Amino acid sequence: MNILDLIKVSFKAVTNNWVRSFLSMLGIIIGVAAVIIMMSMGQGSKESIRKELSTMGTNLLTIRPGADFRGGVRQDPSAMQTLKMADYERIVREKKFVTKVSPEVTASGQVIHGNSNTTTTLYGESTEYLDIKLWTIEQGDCFTDEDIKKASKKVVVGTTVVKELFGEGADPIGKTVRFKSIPMTIVGVLKSKGYNSWGMDQDNVMIAPYTTVMKRIAAQTYFSSIVCSAITEDLSDAAIEELTQMLRDNHKLKGDAADDFTIRSQAEMMETMSSTMDTVTTILVGAAACALIVAGIGILSIMLVSVTERTKEIGLRMAVGATGADITRQFLLEPLLISVTGGLAGIILGCLGSVFVLPLMGMPSSIQAWSIYLSFVVCVVVGIVFGTIPALKAANMDPIEAIRHE
Repeated sequence: MNILDLIKVSFKAVTNNWVRSFLSMLGIIIGVAAVIIMMSMGQGSKESIRKELSTMGTNLLTIRPGADFRGGVRQDPSAMQTLKMADYERIVREKKFVTKVSPEVTASGQVIHGNSNTTTTLYGESTEYLDIKLWTIEQGDCFTDEDIKKASKKVVVGTTVVKELFGEGADPIGKTVRFKSIPMTIVGVLKSKGYNSWGMDQDNVMIAPYTTVMKRIAAQTYFSSIVCSAITEDLSDAAIEELTQMLRDNHKLKGDAADDFTIRSQAEMMETMSSTMDTVTTILVGAAACALIVAGIGILSIMLVSVTERTKEIGLRMAVGATGADITRQFLLEPLLISVTGGLAGIILGCLGSVFVLPLMGMPSSIQAWSIYLSFVVCVVVGIVFGTIPALKAANMDPIEAIRHE
């Protein structure tokens, strides 16, 4: 019996019991669709995070006070005040691989205008901060270096602050707001960035001269952090080495003494987040792949039942000249046909879910071609592996006993 005849016989056997065949396919369809959707969601999330981080500058470097975390705990809490004005001034004065620098002081609290108020975060920065974080002024202007020297009570605000205090589309330039009882004049409005991947509103922000926040609001002499831009992303490592040496010299750290500061690059953050998303995706795909194993077991049980039901048919085929190899191929083609057909349907369903359903749910998605190829290969393997036992059972029957079977 040639392969074309075997395919025709297998197809007829599958369609004659189409309800049972469809139920066997259902597990394959669900499993493949789930794998594609999970991988699409994981890849989409990773790309979304990368895009999110790149909007803050791929060459961004952040210096934070205190030793790095060890065992989930900072070893020296008092080291949280290690970044001082002398550190910032030295970086500005001696930098080679860094282009822009901004010390950072933060304070959270309520901002008030008239009868309206909202909770926000106030960032004390230098004039270079907007360039470092790729912010754009949409209305008005930024404060100046002279404002920093005088610790002027001027502030640039995000669109969320404008909306909450003045209403949608209002012009707040020149208006006065109070942050922790300190009156501040709005000189500029930032262009909206919207929500980030973690659901945080990036427009709920206020930016003022760092001297203003240090002296008038936070009443502190140290920085919460220092943010910098490396000349290029490729020079980030060289910039980190340069900054590390400057800070160690300033803090009089000798020999193998541990750093009392931590420097993180944006590339490092991207790598960490990508690694985390890969792990999460692997777990999700593993869970979805279990459905394929269950579906394979379903095919195995259905085919064993089919072999038992068709024992007499198998005996008659052998009696008219069908060999054991012909019977094996026939009963291997049937589960393979079920598995491959279910796999193709699952691929279509998974792609449709990734393209239409995930975006409607507000979830990022990015279909990877290799996930489709992999799903198809897995379906073929499932059909072969779980169809082998029934096929061998059918091929090893005694023709005489099979014909006598009732």
